[in-house]
Amino acid sequence: MKIGVPTETKAQEKRVGVTPSNVGNLIHAGHQVVVQSGAGMGAGYSDDDYKQMGARIGSAEDAWDCDMVIKVKEPLPSEYQYLRDGLIVYTYLHLAADKELAEALIDSNATGVAYETMIGPRGGLPLLFPMSEIAGRMSVQVGAHFLEQPHQGKGLLLAGATGVKRGNVVIIGAGTVGFNAAKMAIGLGANVTILDINAQRLAEVESFFDGKIQTLMSNRHNIATAIKDADLAIGAVLIPGAAAPKLVSEEMVANMAPGSVIVDIPIDQGGIFETSTHATTHQDPIYISHGVSHYTVANVPGAVPKTATDALSSATIPYALEIANKGLIQAAEDDNTILTGINTYQGDVTEQAVAESLDMPYAKFDANLTV
Repeated sequence: MKIGVPTETKAQEKRVGVTPSNVGNLIHAGHQVVVQSGAGMGAGYSDDDYKQMGARIGSAEDAWDCDMVIKVKEPLPSEYQYLRDGLIVYTYLHLAADKELAEALIDSNATGVAYETMIGPRGGLPLLFPMSEIAGRMSVQVGAHFLEQPHQGKGLLLAGATGVKRGNVVIIGAGTVGFNAAKMAIGLGANVTILDINAQRLAEVESFFDGKIQTLMSNRHNIATAIKDADLAIGAVLIPGAAAPKLVSEEMVANMAPGSVIVDIPIDQGGIFETSTHATTHQDPIYISHGVSHYTVANVPGAVPKTATDALSSATIPYALEIANKGLIQAAEDDNTILTGINTYQGDVTEQAVAESLDMPYAKFDANLTV
């Protein structure tokens, strides 16, 4: 199979879909790899690094003119011209919040395989995990930064000081993002509250942190009470393939103290705060609503492209090899994780949660079809 690795075009996105070492793995398995010139520079990988592993360096058109394209973020409108029948686009798609892209994939008959809906053999989201881990850890780091007065925050140090109370961090969602946010916040010395609808998960989190964290069942009352006193509130809820639920109302945000900070990690699925009206960029990361700073960057791990690229490529390449070695149909038939990643195929939306979120027709993927 001929595999392309284009340069990411999203604003301030410096990650790359495949590391040189994993290009070597693809080529060793008998495949061709075309890397767009400069694609890896932001992550610390030169064109020569890819050449040494056997890749051909080419243009954007060369990288897209392949059987499968491996990316990090979703294709942008400027890239829709490359979508075509028979092309496999293997990347984070987040279609539930992007009807325009879904329609472009459908109209072109391109196959969209989305990292974020791929369910592992033991459950969980193995291709979302590495970026969720990084995003969770960074959420506290950036939140602490924007709590500083020079960055329009209330001038509060999460760890407090001798004789001065600590800051309050509220995390909604106890999955991978929320758990890693809690680790960072506790490490900084903050008071941490985490909410989730899963009592068993809350018990696991409380046990892990040896009672150093406040756990609460997630409901409207508990969210409103916790958010009111939060210095930093972190949204960490994801429903695979579906739009994020709006769990924090505008009224709750208005009750927060001026200079507080919100970090809404699932903004690429629409966000969980009603006041999360749009995604921001690393260049212009915050806006203020009701006196509260909103950090709604849609590609948080893109700020650490070296770490993020290495972690992501390690997770995605084993499945890419399955697809390349067997073809999409056989790979999906043999591996349910790949099957659950197929969001669009031959002009249909084949992920039910995406179809429901976009109010579009759903067609179950037929593994008996041929390509």
